[in-house]
Amino acid sequence: MKKISGIILITWMTVLPAVAQTPAPAKVLTFQDAVKIAIQNSVLLNQQKNNLELSQAQHIQSIAGIAPTLSVTTTASQYNGNSFNNQTGQVINGVRDNLNGTINANVNLFSGFSRINSIRQYNNLLDAQSYFVSRTAQDAINTVSTQYLQVMLDVELLKIAKENFDALDKQLLQVKEQVNLGARSPVDEYNQDALTKGAQLRYIQAEIALNNDKALLTQTLLIDPFEQFDVEKPNWGNKDFNNPEDLNIQELADKAKMYRGDYLRALKNEVGQKFGMRAAKGAMMPTLYGFGTVGSAYNFQHGVPATVDSAGIAVPNRDYPRPFNEQFRSNNVYKQYGVQLNIPLFNGLQNHTTYVQQRVLYENAILTRKNLEYQIKNDVIRAVRNYDGARKAFTISIDQLKAAEVAFQLETERYNLGVTNFVDFTNANRALVQAQTDKAQAEYRLVFQKIALEYATGSLKVEDLE
Repeated sequence: MKKISGIILITWMTVLPAVAQTPAPAKVLTFQDAVKIAIQNSVLLNQQKNNLELSQAQHIQSIAGIAPTLSVTTTASQYNGNSFNNQTGQVINGVRDNLNGTINANVNLFSGFSRINSIRQYNNLLDAQSYFVSRTAQDAINTVSTQYLQVMLDVELLKIAKENFDALDKQLLQVKEQVNLGARSPVDEYNQDALTKGAQLRYIQAEIALNNDKALLTQTLLIDPFEQFDVEKPNWGNKDFNNPEDLNIQELADKAKMYRGDYLRALKNEVGQKFGMRAAKGAMMPTLYGFGTVGSAYNFQHGVPATVDSAGIAVPNRDYPRPFNEQFRSNNVYKQYGVQLNIPLFNGLQNHTTYVQQRVLYENAILTRKNLEYQIKNDVIRAVRNYDGARKAFTISIDQLKAAEVAFQLETERYNLGVTNFVDFTNANRALVQAQTDKAQAEYRLVFQKIALEYATGSLKVEDLE
């Protein structure tokens, strides 16, 4: 019994460290999760969302600017020395407490329509920033899609390199056996060993490329680089990216002008700067304000007795300060209202400089919009042509791979029978590996170009890639 217990204990102590040292399975990062994380963590996107909040505040401020301005002013002070006491209507010498309170209101009656133009300006700038947030989100989707698919391609290329290395390594063992039996020359062994080592080198290089592209993806997503993850091929549903489509470049360019956030932003920014120029021009015109003020005051003079002695009779002292309610709510209440006309004559050319600045911003916005029109056409033309080329290349790569597989199979059989030489076998192997690589690259490049086409037209959405 003790012997059995000892065996169980030894077995448990042997298995436990092995279980503890088993690495945890790598987390699978799906394409949809990567896009969601990118949208959530994107620095540029979050910055533009903050700028959108600022634009909303500026828009609300421009609307509130047409309302009257209200302010309450309260002043409490003490005078020690000569001062005018409006309670008694004379200059006194002594200590006096004073309290003043006013409510002021001002309303802009006319200012060259600058307030209305400012409201229109910030309304368009708010829309422009909203479109820019949408385009920045598409930028994040496009970037992470490209990087995610590149990692997927690296995984595929690593698999191809691994399978090629394993096949050549197995072939090396066969050649060694044949050399030992005298069926082959030792030079065949050296040639096969060199070919195998070259395949092993390409396998290591593919692994390095995968690690580098994974690191770039983690940087984009702002996730922990120490956390290992694998990628999986997205479920594209029933989409057939190789299905020929009738892509009209002009229609796609017109569609891009309707959906691309950067172009819509440029349009709204142009209109907003035009109203900003008009608002700046209004500042050079006369302004008419209406104003009104309601105020009151209270003062108390120290050292004044409440009663005076008149022949031994105490009578109320008329100089004694009246009560607070009597002064502040009745006696000292005053009102003032009226209109004020300001005519700018010369203020160091500040208004003129502001107008010129806004006019330059408007003209630059026009140039930006026109430049985007040409850029959209070029983006759409390039995306359509690249997509068509990627479809053709994918079709050709499939036929290339089929031919290379058959050729390598036949050449391997001939090489094993000693009918052909090592050079022909090496060329067939190289052609097969190249065909496998070309097919994998063509497949993922086709997906790249499909995403690039949707990005160029401004219709890129996560839902379309699910």
